[in-house]
Amino acid sequence: MEKQPLPTDDDRTGTTESEIDCYTREGSQEASCEPAARAGWNSKIEYFLAQVGFSVGLGNVWRFPYLCHQNGGGAFLLLYVLLMLLVGIPLFFLELAAGQAIRQGSIGVWKYISPRLAGIGYSSCVVCFFVALYYNVILAWSLYYLGNSFQYPLPWEQCPEQRNVTVKECEKSSPTSYFWYRKALDITDSIDETGSFNPYIVCCLLAAWTIVCLGMFKGIKSSVKVMYFSSIFPYVVLFCFLIRGLMLDGAFEGITYMFYPKLEIWADIQVWRQAATQVFFALGLGFGSIIAYSSYNPKNNNCHRDAFTVSFINFMTSVLATLVVFAVLGFRAKDKAMECVASNLKVLSMQSANVDQNLMPSFNYSDATSVGLEDYRNWFKQHGSSIPGNLTDCDLEKEMQKGVEGTGLAFIAFTEAMSLLPGSPFWSALFFLMLLNLGLSTMFGTMEGILAPLTDCFKTLANNKTKLTIFSCIIGFLIGLLFTQRCGNYFVMMFDDYSATLPLIIVVVFETFSVSWLYGADRFLDDIEAMLGWRPSVVYKYLWKYICLLAMLGLLGATTIRMFITPPTYMAWNQEEASEARLPYPAWALAVLSLLIIFAMMPVPLGLIHAVLQGRTRQTSRDTEAGQYSSVSTDDKCETPMTDMSELCQPNGTSALLSSTSD
Repeated sequence: MEKQPLPTDDDRTGTTESEIDCYTREGSQEASCEPAARAGWNSKIEYFLAQVGFSVGLGNVWRFPYLCHQNGGGAFLLLYVLLMLLVGIPLFFLELAAGQAIRQGSIGVWKYISPRLAGIGYSSCVVCFFVALYYNVILAWSLYYLGNSFQYPLPWEQCPEQRNVTVKECEKSSPTSYFWYRKALDITDSIDETGSFNPYIVCCLLAAWTIVCLGMFKGIKSSVKVMYFSSIFPYVVLFCFLIRGLMLDGAFEGITYMFYPKLEIWADIQVWRQAATQVFFALGLGFGSIIAYSSYNPKNNNCHRDAFTVSFINFMTSVLATLVVFAVLGFRAKDKAMECVASNLKVLSMQSANVDQNLMPSFNYSDATSVGLEDYRNWFKQHGSSIPGNLTDCDLEKEMQKGVEGTGLAFIAFTEAMSLLPGSPFWSALFFLMLLNLGLSTMFGTMEGILAPLTDCFKTLANNKTKLTIFSCIIGFLIGLLFTQRCGNYFVMMFDDYSATLPLIIVVVFETFSVSWLYGADRFLDDIEAMLGWRPSVVYKYLWKYICLLAMLGLLGATTIRMFITPPTYMAWNQEEASEARLPYPAWALAVLSLLIIFAMMPVPLGLIHAVLQGRTRQTSRDTEAGQYSSVSTDDKCETPMTDMSELCQPNGTSALLSSTSD
């Protein structure tokens, strides 16, 4: 795909000769001196599938519903939409436009803006690598559950027995919790106890990395073929679950609980922080994947419309997933509440002879199936405290308030709800196949955020991209074995909570500052106008320069302060008590946690120092070679001028470039 002409600024013409040398060296035999042809999308549908597949991930299914549930339902939705419009979409548009304009991955884009900012791209690659490590472990868990779904009854529907005695750990908790913690993970009581490798999860992790490697084998040409299924199939499943969920008893109560607005939560700064963080991660800002995918677009692609379209699809997917989750969890909560009613009525029947008949309910308490939840609760509020036997209130809302997120939602709560459905193996297989496909499309984008910048930047890697892909997947699998230990789930939580959040926020702060202030918002809008043929609203200038930057700095400050005020903790499983307990990280784990953050952020200052030292070296070289121009080799550079390379191939290429910049 040919590089397209874009305005080039006068202050960059000084590097013209070295830039020409970058594309003409080594005796190119082709008529054009542009770099090797860059792959491109065969159609706009492919591009949309890739962007939507990357941005819509597991967080839309198990993170967004939890936040909505915990932070005021409808009020949180309104806050989320507000932040999406003011911060999320402008920054998403910024990354799309930068990638499309400069036609490079994250390293090349930010190095073009300023060589001192090259570290931003490398930092994005490091974060992508960290995320890929633990994200594929979640796919391995999904594969394990998918494999166990093809049996009836499902292995997590009832507690196992040993010598005709129910296992105590399962009896104290629940069949789904027992299967997750003991069968799937065989988890230790704390992160200090490592334990052996889980052979089943190791095999599933190998399978997950193999699938990713095969999908990425030929770059976007092969991954997009998988995305035709992996990006569309989850929507089919979500709609199936929504239709089935709305037919369940308790679904209406669950959805009502979701949308009931609690506007007082807007006064809580932590709710704003959580909403901003969710907008940030839902769109995939800072990973470099958006830039990489956009760099394969033609010059005149309407990236402004793409920003709104992908963001809207992302938001509607989150709402759809939330409807499904609340409908199914409403059914689960109703089932638990009715179990509570049946248990209390059994106690009431046993105490009926010793109770004043005036206090007894008017309904048929000997048949629990004929008693409605509201009937029982109305009677309990009037006479429940007067009845011996410690009867309890069966509150549906309290069951709904037991919100769970992440793996707890997918592998415990939702799994338990599906086991109550007729034909549970079918629904279970469908659900975990959906999780697998959601994760795969996100993994493809994450890997592209690593591979595209490196192959753009280093010619040797570009010539051996298939080998680089295979090597990356092998390294990812070997390091990922850390997460297949019995304590592996605790490391997954550590990586999920700390390896990406703070570094990515810092990356986006630098991105926003470099484009809006260093490169210049007006100048960037000029580039976009040259691409699209029309100029976006001046509102974006002020959003990028002030609103987005201040919002990201506020999010960075709030996240940092929270990390120092609230000591990092993790949720551990106590086998003896058969319950979860929140424990503080030990000193060595805090050191690992800190190193993860430092390693992810380190490329930014290192890139700055390297560029400054390199600049001084060049200046010294120029001073010593009086009257001579030192052409700096760009074999290992990523600069790709926003210029039509065909102009540079003209006999008088330099003057052609200069004339184009003066127009």
